[in-house]
Amino acid sequence: MSDYDYIWCHGPSCHMQHTQDRIRGNKGSKVLRTRKIKQWDSKNMYSYFCSNSCYNEFAHKYIEQVIAIAPRTEPLETSIEVKKVVHPEYHYNSGWTRPAWTETKITEINE
Repeated sequence: MSDYDYIWCHGPSCHMQHTQDRIRGNKGSKVLRTRKIKQWDSKNMYSYFCSNSCYNEFAHKYIEQVIAIAPRTEPLETSIEVKKVVHPEYHYNSGWTRPAWTETKITEINE
């Protein structure tokens, strides 16, 4: 595969993790290197981060800059229909009784 099928992990401290697969270089000049990630779905976070910890470090470090791209100044709302469904008491043949209960059903309204 070509180098174009891979991307480097975006975790800010990925290159500082002490794992065997990150060790590179010749004797006397070893380094810890950021992991390479195979590109398979550009809409998936695992296409940019090698682990959850790298993703979390990135999110904690850059959250204010990410939110500044698309700030939310108003709440989002979804139209719904709420229905209360009353289930009656039920007597089983074994002598056990399930008490009556009320269920709240929510249905989204697509407008």
